[in-house]
Amino acid sequence: MSGAFRLGVDIGGTFTDIVLLGDDGALYSKKILSTPDDYSRAIQEGTAALLAETGIAASEIREVGHGTTVATNAIIERKGVTVALVTTKGFRDVLEIGRFRSPRLYDLDFRKPEPLVERRLRLEVPERMLASGAVHIPLDEAACAEVGKRCVALGVDAIAVCFINAYANPEHEERAAAILRQNAPGIPVTISTELVPQVQEYERTSTVVVNAYIRPVIERYVASLQRRLADLGIAVPLNIMQSNGGVLPAKGAARDPVYIIESGPAAGVVGAQRMGTRIGTDNMLVFDMGGTTAKAAIIEGGRFGLSPETEVGGGAALGHRMIRGGGYVVQVPTIDIAEVGAGGGSIAWVDAGGAVQVGPRSAGAAPGPVCYDMGGTDPTVTDANLLLGYLNQEYLVGGELKVNRAKAEAQMDALAARVKQDRTGLAYGIHLIANATMMRALSAVSSERGLDPADFTLVGFGGNGGVHVCDLAESLRIGRIVVPPVAGLFCALGLLFADMEHQPVRAFYRRLDSLKLEELNAALQSLSDEAAGLLEADGFRGPDRKTIALSAEVKYVGQNSSLTVPFERIPVAAEGLAAFAEHFASQHEHTFGYRSDREVLQIVSLKAVGRGLDEFPRVPDRAHRVLEKVPEASRREAYFGPDHGWRDTPVLPRSALGETPLPGPLIVEEYDTTIVIRPGWTARLDGWNNVVLERG
Repeated sequence: MSGAFRLGVDIGGTFTDIVLLGDDGALYSKKILSTPDDYSRAIQEGTAALLAETGIAASEIREVGHGTTVATNAIIERKGVTVALVTTKGFRDVLEIGRFRSPRLYDLDFRKPEPLVERRLRLEVPERMLASGAVHIPLDEAACAEVGKRCVALGVDAIAVCFINAYANPEHEERAAAILRQNAPGIPVTISTELVPQVQEYERTSTVVVNAYIRPVIERYVASLQRRLADLGIAVPLNIMQSNGGVLPAKGAARDPVYIIESGPAAGVVGAQRMGTRIGTDNMLVFDMGGTTAKAAIIEGGRFGLSPETEVGGGAALGHRMIRGGGYVVQVPTIDIAEVGAGGGSIAWVDAGGAVQVGPRSAGAAPGPVCYDMGGTDPTVTDANLLLGYLNQEYLVGGELKVNRAKAEAQMDALAARVKQDRTGLAYGIHLIANATMMRALSAVSSERGLDPADFTLVGFGGNGGVHVCDLAESLRIGRIVVPPVAGLFCALGLLFADMEHQPVRAFYRRLDSLKLEELNAALQSLSDEAAGLLEADGFRGPDRKTIALSAEVKYVGQNSSLTVPFERIPVAAEGLAAFAEHFASQHEHTFGYRSDREVLQIVSLKAVGRGLDEFPRVPDRAHRVLEKVPEASRREAYFGPDHGWRDTPVLPRSALGETPLPGPLIVEEYDTTIVIRPGWTARLDGWNNVVLERG
C-alpha cells in the first residue's frame, strides 16, 4: 500500500464519485448516490466509508481535487442569489439586447432565457470611459454612493459592476467598487475588469453577472465542504477543477466561480489527454456518459481544444463554436466540449405523434431509474440496458445498489403496450435512440469540424459509457476503443492528473501593422510576472516549479471570431512577430478552411498560462484498482440487435483479461461500470491497465 494518497471527488447528476490514488498507482474507489439537497454531504459520507473500507488514515491524504456541477446547476435551476448590476448610464439594457442569435434557426417559438438581473435591479451611474482609456465623463461618486445604499434597501445579495470600455482603463470600476463596499457593507462586489478585462460589452457584462449570481452559492458550498473534510481529519489544500483543464485553489474558485462552470466534464478530458500521453495515443475522441448527460471532446495531436467562451443555462450544447445564442455567455477559456441530455437516467416517453423519445429529462439520483426501486416509475436507458442483459441482473456498484428487474419489466411492458411493441424491441429502440442522441455530440466535435472520426481512438468512460461504446464506434467507423481503469469514476481520477493553473488576461486591442514591439513586450512581461506571483502564492517557488506560456487572441480586422496563438518566447522580435502571423494563418486555415495573406491581423487580448509543477508525478506509470469486489465469471443472455439476436454471453472481470485478445460477444463487469463487447470485436488489456477493444 502506498504511503501517500491524493483524493479526487467528482459530483454528477446521479452519482458522486470518489477515488484515492496512491503514489504507486494504486486505486481505491467509492460510488455513492448524490445528495442534491447538500452535495457536500455525499462527499463526506462516501469519503468516510472509503477510508473505513481501505484502512487508510485521513493523515495520509496530501491533496484533494474536486470537480463539481454546483455552479452549473445553480444557473440552470436559477437558484443563484439576487444580483444588482451597476453599469454606465445608458447601458442598462445590454443584458436584454444580448446577441441576435438563435441556437435553432427556424424555431419561431425560441425565446432567450430571462436575464439573471431583472430590470429594476439594473442601476445606472453617470460615467464614461473612451476606448482609448481616456476619461470622457468622470465617475459620479455621489450617485455611486446612492446606488450602494439603494442596493441595501432592495435587499440584494451580490453586486456586479460593468462599465463601458472599462477594459481600456479600470479606474472607474475600481473606484466604484470601493464606494459600493463602503455604502453596502457585507454585500460582495464583483467588477468586470478583475474577471475579463476584454472587449465585447455584452459578453463582459454577462460574465460578471453570472459570477455575482453564483458567487455566494459557491462560497457557502466550499465552506461547507471544507468543514466536512476537516471533520474527517482532512485539512490539506482543496483544489477545484477549472473549465480550462487546470485546478484552482478553492478560495479562488469560490471568489470567481465562472472559472469552474464546466468543472466536472473538463476533468475527464484532462484525464484522457494525460493518459493518452502515457500510452502513446495522441488522437482521441473522448466520450463520457453519466447518469444525466453525455459529453464529447476531441484531442488532436495530444492537445484538447479551448474555446474562449462558453454558454450555460440554455439547454444542451452541441459544441460552443458551432451553435450559440441559447444560454448565458461566460467569457472564460473552456475546454471545447459538446454535451447532450442523454445518460443512464434519461427517461423514455411518447410524444404527441406516438413516437418514442429519450431524454433530455432525467430520473437523476432521486427517484432514479425504475430498477433502482427508489420510487421511479418512468423507464430509462438504464432500465432498457438491464432488460437487454447488458447490466448485472441483481445489483450494481459491486452489490451496494440492488436492482429490481421485475419493476423495470412491468413499466417497460406498460410503455410497450402504448406503442404496440414487444419488451425487447422497445428496450433496444430506447438504447438506439440514446445512441443517436449521443452521436450528435460526437459528430459536433469531429465530422462537423472537418475531422474524420475513423482517424481517432474512441476513449469511453462514465458509468454508462462502456455499455454504448461499441455501437457508437461502429456508427463512426472507428476501429479502436480504450476504456480506462475505474472508467465509471474516471473524471474523479482525471482531476488528480491536472496541474495548478492561473490564466491572467489583459485587453490589448492592437493591429499588427501598427504594433509597437516595446509596448507588446512590456504587456507580456507584466502578465508573466502576474502569473508567476499567483503560482508562488500557491507554494510553487523557484524556476523548476512553474512554467509560463504566453499567447494572444487574434483575428482578422473586422472578423468576429478569434483564435489563440502562442508566443514562442519573449521579448518578441520582428522575426518572431512574422512567425506569430504565419502560425495564425495556418491555424485559421485548419479551423475555418481558409487563410488570407492580405487581411491585417488584430490582437484582441493577451493571456498568460502559469502552471505549477508538482514534486511528484501527476500520472502514475500504471493504474490498478485495489480491494476491488471482483464478480465471479458467469454467463447470461444478452441481446445484440436483430442481426445477432439473443446470445449466451460470457461475463468477466477486467482482471480476467490479458494481452491476448478475447472475441466478443463478451461483457466485462466492474464495480463502477460495465463494458459490452459486441460480436465482431475483441478485448484485451494494455500496459496501463486499459481495456482495449478492436474490430476484428
